[in-house]
Amino acid sequence: MKFARRIAVATATAALAVSASLVTTPAMASAQPTVDPPSSETAPSESRLAGMLATMGQSPEGANDLDCVPSPEHPRPVVLVHGTGSGMMQTWPIVAPQLADLGYCVYALNYGGAKAVFDPDKTIWGVTDIEKSAVEVRDFVDAVLEHTGSDKVDLVGHSQGGMLSRQYLKFEGGADLLVPARNKVENLVMLGATNHGTSFNGLQQLYAALAIFGLTNGNDIVAQALFAGTNLGVAGQQQLIGSRVLAALNDGPETLPGITYTSIATRHDGIVTPPESSFLEPDAGAAVQNKWVQDLCPASPADHSTMLMLPESLYLVKSALDPAYAEAHEAPCTVPDAPDAG
Repeated sequence: MKFARRIAVATATAALAVSASLVTTPAMASAQPTVDPPSSETAPSESRLAGMLATMGQSPEGANDLDCVPSPEHPRPVVLVHGTGSGMMQTWPIVAPQLADLGYCVYALNYGGAKAVFDPDKTIWGVTDIEKSAVEVRDFVDAVLEHTGSDKVDLVGHSQGGMLSRQYLKFEGGADLLVPARNKVENLVMLGATNHGTSFNGLQQLYAALAIFGLTNGNDIVAQALFAGTNLGVAGQQQLIGSRVLAALNDGPETLPGITYTSIATRHDGIVTPPESSFLEPDAGAAVQNKWVQDLCPASPADHSTMLMLPESLYLVKSALDPAYAEAHEAPCTVPDAPDAG
């Protein structure tokens, strides 16, 4: 398949670049997230995960097989966490089946949902308050652990999904700061994560203007109204450089003991700007690998969206989840299409 066609597919499924008032934020209207976790009174522990998934819509191929049993080779389920303005179907159509084919039990969720302004039957995912979305991730991981009987999971997060996973680890019980052996997560693998914020190629200037007037708090109605003009929502505002949420997340150690972090970035990222802001500083007890896709494949055209489909970036994901994969497989590299003559 030609590279240009692959780019077209990825661009069509990347919701981060979409704008023009697609989502209603809580400050602008009464629209509530369309996902309510199932009541513990009606959903016994063995069906808790099934009840959650029933509220999230269609799953990508390879994900959310409730009959999957973790194998000795891959004992930890892999939980996939999408980014801003996207969802599991748009983000993981390639990653999920490839991981399932390798023998992983793969689970994916939709979080942070709000109703679209002009189509109330449509939900835009990953746009509400990140601090509340971290609770959704917590509940989903707990349900996966209950369902599979596993002690830990591995997380794979794209864009907001990377920093949101860190929010869950630090503030919602994903990591045990006193007894790291009790961590619920072994590996966190991130693709184009907004770990230190992003300028979103220009929206940072808007944020700076708001800051002058003290309008950058995530609960401020004016700031929320302005960000409703994009498909980034409140979560987009919270990912801008200097936001309160990011300041709290990165206050103190950036990494937590007992967890292996892999942050994969591409030099062609036009959403996370500057792209090196994805990388993390290691702290005692944590292992950190910061990787450029172009260090593996110098000519790789991977950008923020196509990281989710190109073989070189997915090779880095698979190798991070299982170092034996890198030992057994040669790194693939995409060769960009030559420009058309004339």
